[in-house]
Amino acid sequence: MKTTLTPASLSSARESLRRANAELAREYPGESPRRQPVHVVYGGAHLFRAEAARKLGDLALGAMKTYAPDAAELAHGLGLPQRGRFAQRVYERVLDKLGSEPVEDYRIDFEDGYGHRPDEEEDSHAVAAAQEMARGLAQGSLPPYVGIRVKSFTEELFERASRTLDLFVTTLLEHSGGKLPPSFVVTLPKVSVPEQVAALARILEVLETEHGLTRGALGLELMVETPQALFNKEGSLHLPALVAAGEGRCSSVHLGLYDYTAALSVSAHVQSMLHPACDFLRDLVQVCLAGTGIQLADGATNVMPVPPNKKQGDMPLLPTQLRENSEAVQRVWQLSYRHIRHSLERGWYQGWDLHPAQLPVRYAAVYAFFLEGLDTATRRLKAFMEKAAQATLVGDVFDDAATGQGLLNFFLRGLSCGALSQDEALATGLTLEELRSRSFRAIVESRRARGS
Repeated sequence: MKTTLTPASLSSARESLRRANAELAREYPGESPRRQPVHVVYGGAHLFRAEAARKLGDLALGAMKTYAPDAAELAHGLGLPQRGRFAQRVYERVLDKLGSEPVEDYRIDFEDGYGHRPDEEEDSHAVAAAQEMARGLAQGSLPPYVGIRVKSFTEELFERASRTLDLFVTTLLEHSGGKLPPSFVVTLPKVSVPEQVAALARILEVLETEHGLTRGALGLELMVETPQALFNKEGSLHLPALVAAGEGRCSSVHLGLYDYTAALSVSAHVQSMLHPACDFLRDLVQVCLAGTGIQLADGATNVMPVPPNKKQGDMPLLPTQLRENSEAVQRVWQLSYRHIRHSLERGWYQGWDLHPAQLPVRYAAVYAFFLEGLDTATRRLKAFMEKAAQATLVGDVFDDAATGQGLLNFFLRGLSCGALSQDEALATGLTLEELRSRSFRAIVESRRARGS
């Protein structure tokens, strides 16, 4: 068959395309293979103790015992379906999670959850919190992911924020024998310009050098809380530049929804995670960072599940007061459940929790979400693997790996947080070794090699 194009005539276009494709692959490597926690718990630095995670879990279990003593009560409070033991499965897994790993990620907070205090007081709290983290690291009581949130790097607060960071990291390494907790990060709030991120990256580099840490041991994450984080003064997208200023250290971007909506002059009484301005923010951040490997975290329900009636001395609460307490907590749980579902359905798999009684509804919402999709995802992934195998047998390239990876990610996320069991994941036809590879493409290539 006669053709016109030759390797020589194609060489210039081919080389240019090769470079562009290579750069695209570097800039957009796809979803991170790292486990992503389903939440991050923020707590004031003055309150942090090495056993904080276990204490929060015990308080969460106490809230379950009081306000959702069985699966039927939890289903009634959150609107969970009860067919086929669905609510019972969710309930049992939430109890197990609160008993075994109640907190997946914890941020010691020196910002909004801590406030502005005299310098001497913040200094002492930075040192004490670092000592507690070192103690937690030694006794194995820390959550899988931990870090601190410093104050913003504005002109007024930079000195305070950088000193707190220095005191904390220096004290932590001194008391831990130079060890850091796995996945330790520093959260920078209210980021507006790349120079703020670059300054933090430089400080972390200096701390690593001075303490003999490997480069990148101190990670960072950004909080998008201002409109200026989205667009620069010329109207161009700003967020990619903010992430790039972290010089490869930025692993996550978190949303501060209430500061953001306040900056848009949204009235306080209608500020909510469901406000249309928040959906715009979510969509824009997702579009900017999709495929980069940066993990995203949504905000928090700012209404706390706190009972209105408190026990006074030895006097027990009246039945009407107990009922009022239960109704008040369950109303807030329903609100939190709607917020979490709203995030999950839009591809936001992590959010904030601020109170121990928020933990039961966090896990209930996440587990219900994954269990609802389990049967369909199992059938789809199983059929996908069979299709990939058939393509391999006839020598074709199976090139729909992105969809396969998306299905695999469903099971990886569900497994890591306790929503799904190992047996449920293996029902897809995958082996445990294949699941641990975390890569659909690697699974297909391995099966192709075995088949040949």
